Amino acid sequence: MTVSATELEAFGRNFETITANIERVIQGKRQTVERLVMCLLSGGHALIEDVPGVGKTLLAKSMARSIDCSFQRIQFTPDLLPSDITGVSVWDRDASTFTFRPGPVFANVVLGDEINRASPKTQSALLEAMEEHHVTVDATTHTLAEPFIVVATQNPIEHEGTYPLPEAQLDRFMMRLSMGYPSREKELQMLDTHADGSTYDDIKPVLHAQDVLEMAAIVRRIHVSDEVRSYIVDIADATRGHHELLLGASPRAGLNLQRAGRTRAAVAGRDFVAPDDIKSVAPAVLNHRLILQPEAHMRGLAVQEVVDSILNSTPVPGMRAKV
Repeated sequence: MTVSATELEAFGRNFETITANIERVIQGKRQTVERLVMCLLSGGHALIEDVPGVGKTLLAKSMARSIDCSFQRIQFTPDLLPSDITGVSVWDRDASTFTFRPGPVFANVVLGDEINRASPKTQSALLEAMEEHHVTVDATTHTLAEPFIVVATQNPIEHEGTYPLPEAQLDRFMMRLSMGYPSREKELQMLDTHADGSTYDDIKPVLHAQDVLEMAAIVRRIHVSDEVRSYIVDIADATRGHHELLLGASPRAGLNLQRAGRTRAAVAGRDFVAPDDIKSVAPAVLNHRLILQPEAHMRGLAVQEVVDSILNSTPVPGMRAKV
């Protein structure tokens, strides 16, 4: 079923509405804001990694507040237990049975703040929820509500008191985003607008959960040609055989490239995915999934350089996005 021009117009209007609402708080980071919203609409999860104090948590909270849906924040600490995330079964004396008390993962938007400060065992408690959208406790499976997105923040792994996320969990994040420092102009503007308090307190929901589900349904109907699918597989295959990489992209990475590419096409007002859509989202989708060879890491090579090299050398199908 094709997507009509009216649906694409409504999609673009809603996308701009939520993006602009978040930008009332997060200024000068348009691309990062857009990528986070794209993760939401693509059915993926986002990992925001950067140094402390650049607005990682505020970005996640601002997106959650912009949608009229349930929101939970999990503050990851070294003593956090898996049951603190998923929930626990407790004995009900009156009913003479165990009753399940859901944890904070049972929300539409889950903020995992400083996720790499918890132990790997606790980090892994999110694996099933992120991939399958349900949680199993005491052999009973509990389904999570839709939409569902985990937005995790973390400090760079070389900072004290952090644990690197295992590859299995990194691969479940659709995108890894970075905030970066604001420009001088935006930082001066921030000092003015946030002088007496955060503008986060002033923003209100601009979309409902049902609006998000309808936008996600439009994304799933965006056409992906055989040529573009082949292009996605070619990119993934190039990472697996690259001499500078110890670990290449998984099949899940290819699926996420397609889903994110569909969302970008819809944002651009098109009912089909162009190769430029894939190239645009590829760095955010691939960067955290690739592991450099030890020799390349010692030479100071960055994963981004390898991704750029692969994108530049992989033949592009003979089609371009409409302007």
